Amino acid sequence: MGAPRACAKVVRMHPTEEAIHRTLAQTLLAGRLAPGTQLVETRLAQVFGVSRERVRKVLHRLGHERLLDLMPNRGCFVSNPTLAQAREIYDARRIIEGGIVGSLAGTLSPSQLEALAEHERREHAALHAGDRAASIRLSGEYHLLLAEFTGSPFVVRQLQELVSRTAMLVAFFEPASASGCGCEEHEAIAQALRRGDAAGAMKAMQVHLSLIETRLKPRAAPEAEVDAEQTIAEAWADAQAGLAQPTA
Repeated sequence: MGAPRACAKVVRMHPTEEAIHRTLAQTLLAGRLAPGTQLVETRLAQVFGVSRERVRKVLHRLGHERLLDLMPNRGCFVSNPTLAQAREIYDARRIIEGGIVGSLAGTLSPSQLEALAEHERREHAALHAGDRAASIRLSGEYHLLLAEFTGSPFVVRQLQELVSRTAMLVAFFEPASASGCGCEEHEAIAQALRRGDAAGAMKAMQVHLSLIETRLKPRAAPEAEVDAEQTIAEAWADAQAGLAQPTA
């Protein structure tokens, strides 16, 4: 066996599990780690300066969110979705989400409509900031917000599963420049809901999901191998720097 690989420099700050999760999720959704990259508990524990148990809890949460693949007796790997899976997933989303917006048209309260508008503003802010990971996360949350408006926990659970499965498809296969299209398509859905136009909302949702699917393209070439721990350590250092910035 060769000598153990040197780990990334340890950042001397003990983060919460939520901070670890946020850092890892943003790194994954930004596409900074190649599909199939292994994440090792002991190395991540050193990066964050926490116990393996705390890291393990976060990795299991990310696995439940479909951002990681947890393989018994093998380890934890960056999710490796394929374009072949996209058609089945987006077919299911078109069926479920078409029904969701069709049922919501004309029923949303002023506070719910304002919540949609506020979410759209956050999506535009992430787009203008060039924050790819936030754009993907917020896009998924927009669809989950609509599901929550139905008041059905079952609908929410079903959509959570599908949105989780598509997050990494978008991260790996949708061009970053397409985020602006997604914002405009969300606005078209919201406008139909505000008008109480059920047919228009269903059509706008189905068009939106179909366009996302058509924007998914194979990578032109494999990306150069990166050091997973170093990449995550850099993301954690950036997160701490952001927290340290004085607020206006």
